[in-house]
Amino acid sequence: MKSISIKFCIALLVLSSNFLNAQDFQGKAYYQSKTTVDMDNFGGNQMSEEQKKMIAERMKSMFEKTYILTFNRTESSYKEEEKLDTPGQDGGFRMMMGNFTGGAQYKNVKSSQMLQEQEFFGKQFLVKDSLPKLDWKMESETKQIGQYTCFKATAVKKVDEMDFTNMRRRNRDNDEKKDGDKAKDSSKAEVSDNPMDDIEIPKEIIVTAWYTPQIPINQGPGEYWGLPGLILEVSSGRTTILCSKIVINPEEKEEIKVPSKGKEVTQKEYSDIMKKKIEEMQEMYGGRGRGNFRRN
Repeated sequence: MKSISIKFCIALLVLSSNFLNAQDFQGKAYYQSKTTVDMDNFGGNQMSEEQKKMIAERMKSMFEKTYILTFNRTESSYKEEEKLDTPGQDGGFRMMMGNFTGGAQYKNVKSSQMLQEQEFFGKQFLVKDSLPKLDWKMESETKQIGQYTCFKATAVKKVDEMDFTNMRRRNRDNDEKKDGDKAKDSSKAEVSDNPMDDIEIPKEIIVTAWYTPQIPINQGPGEYWGLPGLILEVSSGRTTILCSKIVINPEEKEEIKVPSKGKEVTQKEYSDIMKKKIEEMQEMYGGRGRGNFRRN
């Protein structure tokens, strides 16, 4: 890591402006997304090491994916790269995740709009909202990602309560301190047989991004944007997204389509729909100890 002078930053911006000269400018960035899994969150503390390894391997396809970001000056489309499945591989997990199928995510930085077609238990939704804004703190650290010099930026991000990628085991000792004498109540002391009672999702997490002014596009993977250069790497909670390949002005241009199918809802409304459905499922299958994961 090292600091770079303001003069060098300006030189990078001048050189990179050549990318934008073409009237039909377009680029593609390929990202590898990986989310680490704490098996204790899935009852792993009651499993053998062999069982943990087997479950983790099956879940790998859910939490390790390749995405393609197609972008121009103001728009982008971020979607999972299509690949053929091995017959019979991870059937149960894939069937479960099929109820949460998401289409391409569209961002327009000029109109500050984000859209995504989302299928949830057989119903089609169009999640339409304003682009989430992060208060980026520009850092002086730099590093090289491929041939690009990248600058560091950090922000505090509010976590959606249905963001299961950030769920973690709840610290009961801290809960007892917060609850005080209420923790001594017999109803509180009762042990639930539902693992969701031990799960919490943090209210906020630190996001670290690395962007390059050599590609002066206000875009990035997923919901991330708002920096003076294409974001090539993001670390957010348990998830890391890293760019592995960039193609500027490919020979075959791809239309960046605006999603339009499904019932139009905001991100908050869609999260509420998910929460209600999951609570119904917990009540149906979880018995009296169906549990509600907490926010912390």
